[in-house]
Amino acid sequence: MTVTSVHDPSHREALWELEDAFERGDLISVFGRCTVSYEGRAASDLGAGDRLLVLKPDGAALVHTDEGRQPVNWQPPGSEHRAAVREGRLRVRSTRTNPDETLTVRFERVHQLSAMAVTGGRDLTLHGSEEDLRTRILERPELVESGFEPKATERPSSAGPMDVFGVDADGTPVVVELKRRRVGPDAVGQLARYVRALREELGAEEPDGDEGSNDDETDPVVRGVLVAPSVTDRAAERLADRGFDHVALGPTPEE
Repeated sequence: MTVTSVHDPSHREALWELEDAFERGDLISVFGRCTVSYEGRAASDLGAGDRLLVLKPDGAALVHTDEGRQPVNWQPPGSEHRAAVREGRLRVRSTRTNPDETLTVRFERVHQLSAMAVTGGRDLTLHGSEEDLRTRILERPELVESGFEPKATERPSSAGPMDVFGVDADGTPVVVELKRRRVGPDAVGQLARYVRALREELGAEEPDGDEGSNDDETDPVVRGVLVAPSVTDRAAERLADRGFDHVALGPTPEE
């Protein structure tokens, strides 16, 4: 990989490097003291400070400070980058036309400019994802419980797609919600919405007692199972209140 890096260039030198990098389709980073302005659907101005500007060959532009992981200003892919020297400063603009938006960064001084040809593709393979957890269950349904039979994944419902839908050994419908990490009460609420939606679809009534609880001695018409490595104490209480089950299982065998 070819990398171009210049330290403390003059504005004219920085401009030449930027124009060459634009022509090559490089990924560019410019660090220096600058102001930032945006005009488009709204307007904003950022006073002078040391910041990092990242220009990507797909048209994206990102302005970063020393705080947080999100840029303070940005332009999406599809924008066009241009540079010029105006009024004694290096001006870098990222513009798009639909909608009309312009991000302008004016450098009083450039501390460092780097340009590099980044290759290797954009495909990202995640390890330990919810998809891995789903695959484990589909390959070994007994990990949920003995006799569990998956029938569908991403089964649609009025509450959204269910992660896994199946039936237990007695033929009772089961909604399985998958989480790759330790979860709290919100995950139980999400599972409850899917169970309620499926009960309504099947014309089944809620079990007796408080909403979502199971005070009946018989199993509910639709069961709910939360599959996650672990749950908080409050989540465990809500699972018990609603008559749902928790299966301690992670995306990979060691979890």
